[in-house]
Amino acid sequence: MTYARTEPTDQEPDIRARPPLVREFLLVAGLFLAYKFGRQAANGHVEEAFRNAGNVWDLERALHLPGEGAVQGLLLHSQPLIHAANTYYAAVHFPATALFLVWLYWRRPRHYVRSRRVLAALTGAALVLHLLFPLAPPRMLPAAGLVDTGQVYGPTVYGQTPATDTMANQFAAMPSLHVGWAVMVAVGLIVATRSRWRWLWLLHPALTLLVVVGTANHYWLDAIVVGAMLAVALAVFRLPLSARTVPARQSRPDLRGSVEGSPVPAYAGGGGPGAFASAGPSLSFGAVGGSAEPADGADAGSRAPARAGAAR
Repeated sequence: MTYARTEPTDQEPDIRARPPLVREFLLVAGLFLAYKFGRQAANGHVEEAFRNAGNVWDLERALHLPGEGAVQGLLLHSQPLIHAANTYYAAVHFPATALFLVWLYWRRPRHYVRSRRVLAALTGAALVLHLLFPLAPPRMLPAAGLVDTGQVYGPTVYGQTPATDTMANQFAAMPSLHVGWAVMVAVGLIVATRSRWRWLWLLHPALTLLVVVGTANHYWLDAIVVGAMLAVALAVFRLPLSARTVPARQSRPDLRGSVEGSPVPAYAGGGGPGAFASAGPSLSFGAVGGSAEPADGADAGSRAPARAGAAR
């Protein structure tokens, strides 16, 4: 009998599952450039972006979602805190995701392939939504009454004039890839590692959510939508069975009665499962061939079947 467990192991990575490094570098770089140019192609549509922003704001209020201003109010109590939030928004997004992929590629190749596919699918779907649904962030919406913390306190990754910003598309708030990528990093590391502390990786998407909302760069709905999109991508690109299940090491007695790890069935040393079942609970292991002998005091009738089983 063979058992399986779903926990990943800390064994050496299977280098056969590791894709060629140069090909992966070119592929990831190409996806990043395609996304950047795609966002630039989606730039503009200012009137539509503000109209959609008003609709999203009204929908959130109809759904009784908490106001984004409540989170921003907490950050604005401390200038160092709001500066740290702006820095987190500007500096953590891409490096954290890149380090995540590099670590998976080196240590968990099978997990890397799946994670790269999920991130590529999520980013591509997000680009399509940016094209179909341009959305001004809450920091631009007068009805929200929020502060553009990046421009006021710094640092910021956006230009002062959104309509002519050549570095980024500021009307692509829906969905929030900051949140989507952060959730994928946490999920990927939780699945690919065994540490009891691995659940702390959930702090990364939680902190990212508070940052993108508190800095008025995204609505709550931006995070909800990207979470649904990520769930679909994870369901489509399932982890290969070979990376999810690892044969468990089972134990068998050695010649001195001690236990050593082995993937062999528990009854391999004796005749078969039937011999153990017939012997009952009072079995002691012999020193020859791992055969099963009845304990002292057992009758001769019960001893014979056990020896017969061992002989076979």
